[in-house]
Amino acid sequence: MAAQPDAASPLDVADLRDRVQTCADATLAHQARVLAEVGPETQDLLAAVAALLSGGKRLRAAFAYWGYRAAGQPDSPAVVRLATAMELFQAAALIHDDVMDDSDTRRGMPAAHRSLAAHHERRAWAGDAGRFGLAGAILAGNLCLGWTEELYSTSGLPTDHLARGREVFDRMRTQLMAGQYLDVVASVRPWEELGTQERLAWANRVIRYKSAKYTVEHPLLIGATAGGAAPEDVAALSRYGLDLGHAFQLRDDLLGVFGDPATTGKPAGDDLREGKRTVLLAHALAGAGPVEAADLTACLGRPDLDEEDVARLRDAISRSGAVDAVEAEIGRLAGSARMALKSAPGLAPAAVDVLDALVDVSTARSA
Repeated sequence: MAAQPDAASPLDVADLRDRVQTCADATLAHQARVLAEVGPETQDLLAAVAALLSGGKRLRAAFAYWGYRAAGQPDSPAVVRLATAMELFQAAALIHDDVMDDSDTRRGMPAAHRSLAAHHERRAWAGDAGRFGLAGAILAGNLCLGWTEELYSTSGLPTDHLARGREVFDRMRTQLMAGQYLDVVASVRPWEELGTQERLAWANRVIRYKSAKYTVEHPLLIGATAGGAAPEDVAALSRYGLDLGHAFQLRDDLLGVFGDPATTGKPAGDDLREGKRTVLLAHALAGAGPVEAADLTACLGRPDLDEEDVARLRDAISRSGAVDAVEAEIGRLAGSARMALKSAPGLAPAAVDVLDALVDVSTARSA
């Protein structure tokens, strides 16, 4: 199928989002048949996963698909299955992330552990509904991890292509777990003991391993290496992926404080309630006056922050110059990603056009 970079959205070139959804639905239908032998109770786990796999931008699938196409490989149902594996991995990460952050919502719906806890309460089962929800969500996430591997290995791509992509695929799964742990450590390590540069260095390291790599770089390189891209092109795509992935997370951090709940699917200021130690916060603490910096430090991580508290903290962050600093960094990284993409001489031009357009999609000022 020929690429059409002038489509309404670069995410819909080659009908990719629809095809990924079809593949995800078929995967869940297959797994439902596998789980049916266990019993009807497993439908709760499937429902939690299906809720996350319905809709979405499909960024990770897009980067895997266009990495493969950039290497000069043709479109096929097999590469769409490979791309869909990235969405199963994303679902696992989101489910587990919401457990660790004790989040109430995801994409405007109850988070998986909250949904499962609600099932427990409605059925008047014994024991603690919250603990039941946490246990179920961990298992649902683990199912997604297993299905990620299954979908990759049975995608239908040639065996040698899968073997070429395997190293990055395995690295992605290992490093994301470690990146998640870095985020957990960051949430409990007192920032008062760190200077501004140390805070920024720590926050940027969390971004690199918790988000930037598995959002852009690793899916892109899984596709490109599976497709047999030349080493110099893989290196250029890696630079593109890291810079764009970093910019993507910086935008997400801004949305986590200033985003509209109607578009982000999460309550306004939720990152403040969860105590996220972000680049935005590091800049805010550096630029705020002593009183406002103390207020930010004292309020960060308080789940009882109301709308007035969030509004006050937002004002302090804005006055500190942190928003401008992060916006400038997003712009710099987006430009650097585009330059890296242009430096790859051996990539298929149509795929490069789509990857270039995905820079804007990944850094847009809305969810």
